[in-house]
Amino acid sequence: MHSTAVFLIEFGAILLGLGLLGRFAGRLRFSPIPLYLLAGLAFGEGGLLPLGASEEFVAIGAEIGVILLLLMLGLEYTASDLVSNLKTQYPAGLVDATLNALPGALMALLLGWGPVAAVVLAGVTWVSSSGVIAKVLGDLGRLGNRETPVVLSILVLEDLSMAVYLPIVTALLAGSGLAAGSVTLAIALGVAGLVLLLAVRFGRHISRFVSSDDPEKLLLVVLGLTLLVAGVAQQLQVSAAVGAFLVGIALSGEVAEGAHHLLAPLRDLFAAVFFVFFGLHTDPADIPPVLLPALALAAVTTLTKIATGYWAAGRAGVSVKGRWRAGGTLVARGEFSIVIAGLAVTAGTEDSLGPLATAYVLILVIMGPLTARWTEPLALRLIRARQPEEPAEPTRQDTAKASVPAPRGAVEHRQDTAGPS
Repeated sequence: MHSTAVFLIEFGAILLGLGLLGRFAGRLRFSPIPLYLLAGLAFGEGGLLPLGASEEFVAIGAEIGVILLLLMLGLEYTASDLVSNLKTQYPAGLVDATLNALPGALMALLLGWGPVAAVVLAGVTWVSSSGVIAKVLGDLGRLGNRETPVVLSILVLEDLSMAVYLPIVTALLAGSGLAAGSVTLAIALGVAGLVLLLAVRFGRHISRFVSSDDPEKLLLVVLGLTLLVAGVAQQLQVSAAVGAFLVGIALSGEVAEGAHHLLAPLRDLFAAVFFVFFGLHTDPADIPPVLLPALALAAVTTLTKIATGYWAAGRAGVSVKGRWRAGGTLVARGEFSIVIAGLAVTAGTEDSLGPLATAYVLILVIMGPLTARWTEPLALRLIRARQPEEPAEPTRQDTAKASVPAPRGAVEHRQDTAGPS
């Protein structure tokens, strides 16, 4: 009885604290993710107030949080959208993966962590935060901008790539051999392909089966189906998160909208618990030794994400301003990076990987909204600073004749008559 009371007190204090932190972040128009991570650091081992009775429940809540995050992400897209994005935007996805995964892999190898950790850290630096970016786009009023579909296409391709990447990482972390890993990947690809095929051809029938006018029944059916599929996927050595993502893709229309509305509060609750749980498994004393590598990695991958967005938007015919905005918007990392790092932490791959990922995400989840807002004006200001010399080029031959600049009127006359009007 005493342990139950302690559990209620601890878990209630966590939820109350997270609510206050979320409210504080909302007033600042700031993502609450870094505050949730810091809360986890405070309650974990080596923190100010380590948890006891509620840690096991928090771990289960964290698993549900990952599943709901991926389910809600899948509900944002239809199967037809995914197929069209794959056909038209796959070059941008390849550039994104190359520019942003390689720095993470190279950093892990430079630190001597080995190939498995390199694959994990490559995923951490590769994937942008869909949740943070969607919020930033809404806050800045850019949902209708021409570059926004390019940004969303890159996010969709990253999410799709996780359906292949996560099973590979799961097999590597489990120590599976080449044969077992190949079987796991084949199962993952087969399941993903089957679900996409069913979603494209029979999505309406699946949605009709799940649909209900009663919100309570709709919530129970969608949540139960998601947890069931996630559990089966986990049993098959495929990530439970991928199973949840595919369930979200299979649902469409009014069912997807209704499920999104009903599950959003649960997603926010358990996602916050997930970020706290990740922080719980990171000792704050382990962060300072990896802070410099995290800062270096954040600086490099900020530039590579900006370059990715700029190139992809340019390929789509977006103006220069829109290209810079697209690049700055993609910088934020968040939930997926923590999910990937969390798999490695649970498997005990590398002790320093969790602290490095925590510091890295903290830096970029703070920098992301700032780069989204300021990349375009700063880039244009730098470009303009280099351009004053260009209009003066036609008059350079005159500077050889006199050391005193020509009168302002004469310069204006030459500029007006320099070309046909």
